[in-house]
Order: sequence, then structure tokens, then C-alpha cells
Amino acid sequence: MPDAGPSPLQSRPHDAAAAPTGAHHRVTGTPGHSPDGGDPLPRSVPEGAAVPRQPNQALERILRGPSGLGTTGLHLCRTEEALSPPEAGAPAEGEPIPGLYHHPVPQPDPARVEEVGRRIKAWAVDEVQAFPPEWEDQFDGFSVGRYMVACHPDAPTVEHVMVATRLMVAENAVDDCYCEDHGGSPIGLGSRLLLAHTALDPLHTTKAYEPEWLDSLGSDAPRRAYRSAMEYFDRQATSSQTDRYRHDMARLHLGYLAEAAWAETDHVPEVWEYLAMRQFNNFRPCPTITDTVGGYELPADLHARPAMQRVIALAGNATTIVNDLYSYTKELNSPGRHLNLPVVIADLEGVSDRDAYLKAIEVHNDLMHDFETEAAALAAACPVPSVLRFLKGVAVWVDGNHYWHQTNTYRYSLPDFW
Repeated sequence: MPDAGPSPLQSRPHDAAAAPTGAHHRVTGTPGHSPDGGDPLPRSVPEGAAVPRQPNQALERILRGPSGLGTTGLHLCRTEEALSPPEAGAPAEGEPIPGLYHHPVPQPDPARVEEVGRRIKAWAVDEVQAFPPEWEDQFDGFSVGRYMVACHPDAPTVEHVMVATRLMVAENAVDDCYCEDHGGSPIGLGSRLLLAHTALDPLHTTKAYEPEWLDSLGSDAPRRAYRSAMEYFDRQATSSQTDRYRHDMARLHLGYLAEAAWAETDHVPEVWEYLAMRQFNNFRPCPTITDTVGGYELPADLHARPAMQRVIALAGNATTIVNDLYSYTKELNSPGRHLNLPVVIADLEGVSDRDAYLKAIEVHNDLMHDFETEAAALAAACPVPSVLRFLKGVAVWVDGNHYWHQTNTYRYSLPDFW
């Protein structure tokens, strides 16, 4: 596959400078789409050909990062002791999905990956008992340390990365134990999710009943993990960041419930309905905390702007379709029927499995182009330092999420469609 080149919105470790004007970008998405999400490319352009990227002031502004008096601390950098630099030239494991629009990233810092991996396993095993011993190989195979370090290269310390890593493990404990792989079921899911959500959004009740609620928070692995991860997050986050995260987790749980309702009734949703569910049952809580993990805050009024909400939603939607595509083979080989975008397209539009999968790639690519276009427009309209850094952080998370899916060959393999 041709190299897609660095993301227009992605920071380069140790180099936050803008790409030189006239840099070339290779087309890896659907023919006829501009790599920057702008005007369509001529249909005569051969697939894989190098296409000059026209200068885009908004994209360049994001890539440069904030500038001006008092903005030094808003650039992507490390403030703790220096760690060994990542090997930028080392090849990534696994093969990217052919035709999937994405941006390769440097290998995440191996020293930081190792330390995050050590700390998260100690937390999962010793502090919250998130999984029994027989799940240890699956926990190790998830490679959550590599995942979170790739997604948060601007985290000033390992502990900042750990804030995101604990939340990721806790969210997966809920998904596995309540919804899917390890005893999960759509039956009664609403009750389980509601009670688990009180570990994130505390119950305010009478003194007579509060002790019973507190006892319930330790009654299973998902609630123990949620409670502990949220306590660590609270120490690092501002009040508005904490409330933002709770809101996004409520969105996530609502998406879980919609999928569970369809499973109980054997309902295959329309494609647009499936995409609506995936806007809620998706990765949104992860990139939306990029400022907390980066050690700064995007003010609540700027986060709440409709344009910013659209950028975050598009990022969450695109990264979640990445999961649908990379986990496709894994889900086909799992017990029961798993809804994902290629399965829904095949059922509802009457096309072959291969054509449905290729169409799902096009959906992802369109979402990515829209994400980059909207982020560039917002950067131009609101060139506030914290906005520019947040947009960069979300873009880096998007790229890191793809990197983890591509390289996690323990969990994922590609279908034989090419």
C-alpha cells in the first residue's frame, strides 16, 4: 500500500513544526476524494499516485500549534525526564486495510509503553481485580499500554497516560462482562449499566441507604474498575472535564442499550440507524479527554461549541468504524451474531460480503475527510491556543487508534477480500 503520509493534523514527536509547503500526499482513500477532504480529485488520477497537497492555512496552523506570548506550555512536549526516543523508522506490525484512509504514526516510545504496561497490570490485578487469572493472556494481548501511548504522545508524564489507560481498561471490563465476550447479555443490561454508572456519577441519597450503594461499587469487576479509574481521573481533571467525561459515558451506555435491544428482538437496523447507534456506542469518551491527559484544559464553552462537537463526533465515528473493519473477522469467528457496518450493509443492501466490506471502507474514508475538513475550518474560525492543541490532540488520537488496530495481530486479522 502507498504511504498515506503524516496526518495534516498530527503532531510529529520532537517536531511540532509545520510541514513544508508543497509536501506530497499519497492517495489511499476512495478515488475521487481529496486527501484533505476538499474538492474531489480528478477521476483520471491513478490510484496510489502522489498528488500535491495545496497549502491550507488552517491545517498548517494546527500542525504548527499555538504561538504567541504564553503559549510555550501548550505545545506537544514531555515535561518529565527524557525517555528513549521512539524509532521513527521501525516498521509497524500488521497490514493496514487496503484502501483505508489513514496516517501512519511513529512507533510509540518503548520505554513509556513498558512502564504504562507494568503500571496498568498492577492496577488491574492488585487494586481492582479487573479480571481472573485465566484472562491474563487476553489482557496482555490487548496491549493497552502501546495503545494509549500511541494515542497520547503529548502526555507530560506517565501518570497522565495512566489516567486514560485505567479508563480504557474499565470501559472494556464493562463491555466484556456486561455486554459481550465474558458472560455479557442484552437481558437486564440496562439495570447493570445504570448501577455501574453510579461509580462515575455518584448517587446522592439519604444516609440510611448510602452504605448499601457504596458496598455495591465493589460487587463486581466493572464497578470496581469504574470507581477506581474515575477517582484517579478526578485528581487530574477539572470539574468541567469530569462532568464532560460523565456525559460522554452516558452516551456510550445509551449506545450499548440500543444494540442490546436490537439483539433481543433480532432486529437488523437500517444502515443509517446502525450509524446512529455507533455515534453513541463508540470511542468518543477517549479522544474527548485528550486535554486532561495532555495536562491542560479546553474551556467548557469552547468544548460545547457546535463546531467542536461536530469535530469530536466525526472523530469518534471514524475511529469506531475502524474497529468494525479490523474486528470483522474476529467477530465472524465468535459465537452468536455480531452487528458491524459490513454485516448491516450486506443484509440491508443485498450485496456480497466483500462489496459490503469495501463500501464500509468508503464510509470510513468519508467520515475521515469530513473530520479533517471540519477541524481545519474550526481552527481557522477559532484560532485559540487551547482549541488548536485540542484539535491536534484529537487528530493524534484518531491516528493512534488506527495504529493500535493495525498492529494488534493478537486480536485482529484481515478478511481475504483482496
